[in-house]
Amino acid sequence: MPVTHERGYLIPAVDSDSVDYARCAVQLARSIRHWHPDANITALTVKPCHDPVFNHVIPLPHGDLGGYRNDWQVFHASPYRQTIKLEADMIAAGPVDYWWTLFERRDVVVSLGARDFYDQPAESRYYRKIFDQNDLPDVYNAITYWRLSATAKEFFGLVKSIFEHWAEYKTLLKFPEDLPSTDVVYAMAAKIMGPESVTLPQGIGPNIVHMKRHIIPTQSHDWTQELVWEMDPFRINTVAQWGLVHYHIKGYCPDE
Repeated sequence: MPVTHERGYLIPAVDSDSVDYARCAVQLARSIRHWHPDANITALTVKPCHDPVFNHVIPLPHGDLGGYRNDWQVFHASPYRQTIKLEADMIAAGPVDYWWTLFERRDVVVSLGARDFYDQPAESRYYRKIFDQNDLPDVYNAITYWRLSATAKEFFGLVKSIFEHWAEYKTLLKFPEDLPSTDVVYAMAAKIMGPESVTLPQGIGPNIVHMKRHIIPTQSHDWTQELVWEMDPFRINTVAQWGLVHYHIKGYCPDE
């Protein structure tokens, strides 16, 4: 993809059989534009999307390979010299443009760790057992930055290779998943390259508020039915949120 702007946000919005990620991407883009009206925002899709919230809507350059296996294509699809890729099912609860200053001297930054809605580091390792068992860096691809560089090309080349040759790569892990998640693939690529080359030190870079049951924690899977939330400003159980909130419940529609 030709470079059209120096900086911008890229949101993969490839629907699954059960999730309308394009709708999620529109919701996220609107929340970013609420704080940053002049932001450059691109959606990466496999179907038409004409919502004016996006500056660009770009098809997957190599077609839909299925689920997580599309992820490496973001490097080839971005129209920006510096890109922040964001998972679609999130809300920007405050300004995020300071990230550019934080990232701009690095070639690749994948976020580390997660927070609960009280802004405390996530303590539960329920969803991270494969990371702990294999001494993988605690990366979350939900916030990933790169600039056009040899380092970024190498990183996403590794991501592509791991997805395409998972049967071989998973033999390196204890208790591997049958189908790899993007976070595990990014963690393996980070470990191969050296985590210090593609992450910031723990506690310096941004991380997401993760609304999964064992992190929050809640009694039920669907936190939207158990906790009280309100928008503008975004508060959960009266606690004001900031940064990006990974709401996890795909049908969550605060815009409505």
